[in-house]
Amino acid sequence: MAPAFSAAQTPLRCRRLNDTQCERLFAGILEILERTGVLLYEQTAIDLLKKAGASVVDGNRVRIPPRLVENALKTVPKEVTLYNRHGDPVMPVSGYKSFFGTGSDCLYVLDHRTGERRPAKLQDIKEGMTVADALDNVSFVMCMFMPWDIGERMIDRYAMATMLKTTTKPITYVTTDFSSVPDVLRMAELVVGGPRALEEKPIASCYVNVTTGLVHNEEALQKLLYLSGRGLPYAYVPSTQGGMTAPVTPIAAMALVLAGALTGLALSQINNPGSPFILPGWGGSMLDMRTTVMPYSDPDKRMLVADFAHWLGLPMFALAGASDAKTVDQQAGIEAALTLTTDIMVGGNIVHDMGYLDSGLTGSLAQLVICDETLGWLKHLVQPVEINDETLPLDLIDEIGPGGHYVDSEHTYAHFRERWYPSLFERDNYAGWEAAGAQTLGERAASRVQQILDTHQPEPLPDDVSQGIDAIIRQAEEHLSDAD
Repeated sequence: MAPAFSAAQTPLRCRRLNDTQCERLFAGILEILERTGVLLYEQTAIDLLKKAGASVVDGNRVRIPPRLVENALKTVPKEVTLYNRHGDPVMPVSGYKSFFGTGSDCLYVLDHRTGERRPAKLQDIKEGMTVADALDNVSFVMCMFMPWDIGERMIDRYAMATMLKTTTKPITYVTTDFSSVPDVLRMAELVVGGPRALEEKPIASCYVNVTTGLVHNEEALQKLLYLSGRGLPYAYVPSTQGGMTAPVTPIAAMALVLAGALTGLALSQINNPGSPFILPGWGGSMLDMRTTVMPYSDPDKRMLVADFAHWLGLPMFALAGASDAKTVDQQAGIEAALTLTTDIMVGGNIVHDMGYLDSGLTGSLAQLVICDETLGWLKHLVQPVEINDETLPLDLIDEIGPGGHYVDSEHTYAHFRERWYPSLFERDNYAGWEAAGAQTLGERAASRVQQILDTHQPEPLPDDVSQGIDAIIRQAEEHLSDAD
């Protein structure tokens, strides 16, 4: 079972926004919702909010009174638990517990065998899930890649099928439209034993992309209404670019993201009070005004939304382990380590995008195993420290005395394995490093990926379940073909 990293257990926990700042930000968000309002492109959602007391002008511009958000905060659960394939509650998402996983939908893969950046294929998803399944510090998976060898309208279904067949870990899935959602959930239901079983012990959560904080597209709202109606978990994440679709300052760009998220929260609780809801754990992004690229690893936005989510007491979907570098180099390692460290220190919850390069366009399995190794290091950094007779053995120190050694002591034998030993980072002497091939970290990571692919055998699904998933895919393909 992959560990939870808990900032609550360590004095390293930090924050950038204090309670007074969070209160002012919250007041500003409520004013945006009531004064400016949001555009909704789904009539059912508009009708629900209007009936609850929101005002509607110009057909779909909805102004939301503060009490709808405040009421939603009273009914929404403060913890969302995700389960593995066997029904074990491996991700109790709340408070300052952090769980790390991959990202989704990279158009390209940096092939660990050749170093080539090439269009992703379905086989890359399978290999990515195999590697993620084997890594100790990866708690959940996303599909990593958007395969070019699958028809666009079927990508979501093939990705979900591959994840379900290749790992027992919890899954976060993405669909480009609403029509895919029932199909991917039917697949998950086959794995766990039916709709009721999935609702009681969800093995999958949905990442719902929203156009912007103030513009909510039809597909996002349809997903929210369907998932909240069934009580299934999802993260509702508006996309906002400072300097383009939001003011350029981090707090203002962040406020629009959160205005959109709290719109979704209010709607979810009106639709089904007590249904789970996951806030975005990042925001305040901006375009790099020199390149027009939206960076993943810039420092200005980090920790801010997580602080606010903790202030509200809600679980969040966060982002770390990503880099804007184009290959597995020093920048990639530094940015991955910095973002992973800050999310652990702030207590980001469901933290995705490990293995991302190229500002989210390229995925790397070698980078993923480097992130896993970094998390192993960080796990030891944040673990609680105990001072007792065993960790500070004064009698042993006195017994051995000045000039003695501890190599053959029972105390050393009992405890030396508790220290951190890298499996990827280099610790040998120079001669040993040369004898092993004088490889760089990137080269060792690529070799580690291949070793996993050659030796790791993910636990397969029962044949009837696997065949049932294949049948759902065939039915969807036939339906889409008939529609054409």
